[in-house]
Amino acid sequence: MRLVIADDSALLREGLQALCTEAGHEVVAAVGDGPALIDAAARHRPDVAVIDIRMPPSHTDEGLRAALTLRRQRPGAAILLLSQYVEVAYFDDLAATGTGALGYLLKDRVSEIDEFLAALETVASGGSVLDPDVVQQLLRRRRDPITTLTPRERDVLALMAQGHSNARIAAELVVTEGAVEKHTQRIFAKLNLGPEPGSHRRVTAVLSYLGSDLTHG
Repeated sequence: MRLVIADDSALLREGLQALCTEAGHEVVAAVGDGPALIDAAARHRPDVAVIDIRMPPSHTDEGLRAALTLRRQRPGAAILLLSQYVEVAYFDDLAATGTGALGYLLKDRVSEIDEFLAALETVASGGSVLDPDVVQQLLRRRRDPITTLTPRERDVLALMAQGHSNARIAAELVVTEGAVEKHTQRIFAKLNLGPEPGSHRRVTAVLSYLGSDLTHG
């Protein structure tokens, strides 16, 4: 099996490379950020891309977004996501870009070598593998639509909750007002807030946010 590994930790990158090589797989590239991953995957077309979710520069969801780019470029690309924490933003978009060949494990599972290697085989063969903690978070998200928002959409909604206008939000986030408006419309759509007459979607969205687990630890 030919693999590309993407993780900003050189120690973990080398460890994964050694583990996979010892198991008889070929690591064709080992990189430390999203752009390098996209370049390596386009050049080598690996059987599986093993991707850390949190990579530079913000260490939030760069890996997920890079994985989404890979799937858009090659819908059949097999991807195994690794993360120290559960982060499910963009996961539905990622899952919708292909049929299977997708895994998501917490990094603690890597120490369970047989389980990790079995996950690689499953993903390479077109199957899906989800860490039990990831499954629980996904189920929880189905109950709370606020958690379907991307990190940037959450930033916009949090500033909206502070009573800021789109212009102020744009200034705070160093983006254009047009970008804020697009984020706002996506927030409304994800929260199922239609443009019914008499409804104030901003207020309803803020109330949903203030009542969610995101603002209660």
